[in-house]
Amino acid sequence: MRYLIVDDNASFRAEMRGLLVEQGLEVVGEAASVAEGLRQIAELRPDVALVDIDLGGESGFEPARRLSKEPRDGAAPYVILISTYDEAEYADLIRASSAIGFLAKSELSAASVRRMLASIDGDEADEAQLV
Repeated sequence: MRYLIVDDNASFRAEMRGLLVEQGLEVVGEAASVAEGLRQIAELRPDVALVDIDLGGESGFEPARRLSKEPRDGAAPYVILISTYDEAEYADLIRASSAIGFLAKSELSAASVRRMLASIDGDEADEAQLV
């Protein structure tokens, strides 16, 4: 699985990239805005996009909305929304989005991402394939 981080905070992107790579995930790129994120997705074709809900005045829900219109045939990545804010603040918007889920930035790790991806099918046996 290949990952893209979309967050307007450059230091967070660098720290998260380092952590996720150290924990065994292949992070293929980073983006700071919706437009850059969509461009990176088209170019790098990641399997998963970790997208901040608040992209410095832009909504992280926008890439999820746009990507939901593409068929899930390997071209459109799964979107996991992330934020420093509590999930409860965005619960309705998260549920209404096409994202597969939400992770607080403080809980973001390779293990939490793998668990979320494994829960898509509800089959924990597939988790080993997501490494």
